[in-house]
Amino acid sequence: PELTYAWIFNEYPTFVHQDNRRFVSQETGNLYIAKVEASDVGNYTCVVTNVVTNSRVLGPPTPLILRNDGVMGEYEPKIEVQFPETVPSAKGTTVKLECFALGK
Repeated sequence: PELTYAWIFNEYPTFVHQDNRRFVSQETGNLYIAKVEASDVGNYTCVVTNVVTNSRVLGPPTPLILRNDGVMGEYEPKIEVQFPETVPSAKGTTVKLECFALGK
């Protein structure tokens, strides 16, 4: 891919590290956080890198706040899948397909 995506948490050089709760889609650039915790509160800035020209662009900071009023939006369950009809790959290579289930 010509573009790669990363997210800065609060300020450079603190990048979001992917783990069992955090995921950065290299298809869309979206940051997904499961089970948001108080430690996740802060500003998130997307960093898009063009690997061909080795140039970077930063998006505007996006604040994540944790509501303490106990009110949570109601979302119908939704599964986001954007798989192509076929995924060509060489024998022995790893193919990663992204699928997200959202809702309550």
